[in-house]
Amino acid sequence: MIATVRRARRLQGELRLPGDKSISHRALMLGAIADGDSHVRGLSAGADVASTAACLRALGVEIEAGRVRGSGMKGLRAAARPLDCGNSGTTMRLLAGLLAAQPFESELGGDASLSRRPMDRVVEPLARMGARASWPPLRVGGGPGLHGIEYETPVASAQVKSAILLAGLYADGLTEVVETIPTRDHTERMLRAMGADVKTSRGRSAVVFAERLAPLDLDVPGDLSAASFWLVAGGLVPGSRLRMTGVGLNPTRTAFLELLRRAGFAISVAAAGESGGEPVGTVEVGGASELRPITLEGGDAAEMIDELPVLAVAATQLPGTSRISGAAELRVKESDRIAAMAESLTAMGADITATDDGWIIRGPRPLEGARVQSHADHRVAMAMAVAGMIADGDTDVEGADCVEISYPGFFDQLDALR
Repeated sequence: MIATVRRARRLQGELRLPGDKSISHRALMLGAIADGDSHVRGLSAGADVASTAACLRALGVEIEAGRVRGSGMKGLRAAARPLDCGNSGTTMRLLAGLLAAQPFESELGGDASLSRRPMDRVVEPLARMGARASWPPLRVGGGPGLHGIEYETPVASAQVKSAILLAGLYADGLTEVVETIPTRDHTERMLRAMGADVKTSRGRSAVVFAERLAPLDLDVPGDLSAASFWLVAGGLVPGSRLRMTGVGLNPTRTAFLELLRRAGFAISVAAAGESGGEPVGTVEVGGASELRPITLEGGDAAEMIDELPVLAVAATQLPGTSRISGAAELRVKESDRIAAMAESLTAMGADITATDDGWIIRGPRPLEGARVQSHADHRVAMAMAVAGMIADGDTDVEGADCVEISYPGFFDQLDALR
C-alpha cells in the first residue's frame, strides 16, 4: 500500500487513540494465568496484540471480546505447533519468560523481521534461572523448576525486564532485575494490581513466587507512543489544536512530552485518575512558538526510544543543531530506524546525518514531498506521514499498511482532522 500525504493547513479535533500496546500485551498474558475471568476494555486492535492473543489461544486460553478466561498459574497447555509471534518482539520476549517456567517446551517464531531481532538477551537470564532456553530458534520450557536471580540488564529493555519478572512468578526465592537506566514499569504496576508481591525502587524491580493472581478489570489507557505523532504534527502545523483524552500518563513514558515542551511545543496535560494502577488524563497540543534545538543522549534517549523517529521529524524544523544519541537500540527494531529515517528525511530535503547511535539534524529546513520507504516499520511509516503534513507537494509512503501493527485507522484519522 502507498499512502499519499499532503501538507496540512491545520489539524483540529479530538482524537481517540488506540489502547496502549504495552499494557494490552501484558493484560492478555497475565489475565491468562489469573484465577478467574479478566475483563479488559479498550485493548489495542493492532496486529502485534492480535499475535499475543493468537499465541495464548494456541496455549489453551479462551479470549473473546475483551474477556480472558484465566486458568491459574499452572493452566497453560502445550501448543500443537510453534507459536507465531508475527512482527511482535513484545509477544516473543514476554511469552519466553512466561513459558520458560512451564513443564513443556515451546518454540516461538515470527516473520522475517522478528527473526532477525536479538533474542539472546532474554535467553541468557532465563538460562541463569535454570530454564531450558536456546536461540535460534527460540525454544523455552520443559525443564526443572526455576530459581530466583539478581540480574543487571546490559541493555535497557522493558521487554527483557518483564520476561524475567514473569519467569520469577514461578521461581523459588527472590527474582530481582537491576537497571542502570529505568524502563517502563507496566508489568510491575499490573502485577501489583493483581495481588503479586512486587518490590520496586529506582532501578530495581523484584518479585517472589506467586500462588495465584487476581483477575483484572481494566480500561486500557490510550497509547502515549501513538499520541507522539499527533503531538509533533499538532505543534508543527500552524493553527492546529488537537485534544486526546484517556491517555496513559505513566511517568516512565512522559519524558517525550517534557522534551517537546522544552523545544517550544505548546502541550498541556490534565490528570484524570487511574486505571489498573496506570495514571490517565487529557493531553492537548497547539501550534509551537519560539522553537529551540534539542540535545538528547544516554538514558534520556532510552526512555523515549519508540518516539525517536517522529522526534527526528520535529528536529528538522527546530532552529540550530539538534543532537540525538544513545539510541543504538534503534538499529535492531523492526527496521534499522536510524538509517531509515536519515534516508527518507534526506530525500525530503532535511539536513540530517546518521551516527552510530542517533542523528545530528540541522534546521529549520523546508521539506519537499518525495517517495519514501516505510521499510515495513510502523513507526517509520507514521513518522514520515507527519513529515508529509509539513512538506510541500505529495509525500508517498510505500508499505504504509504496516501501520496496522500498532495503529489501525491512522491514515483515516489524519484525513478526518484536516
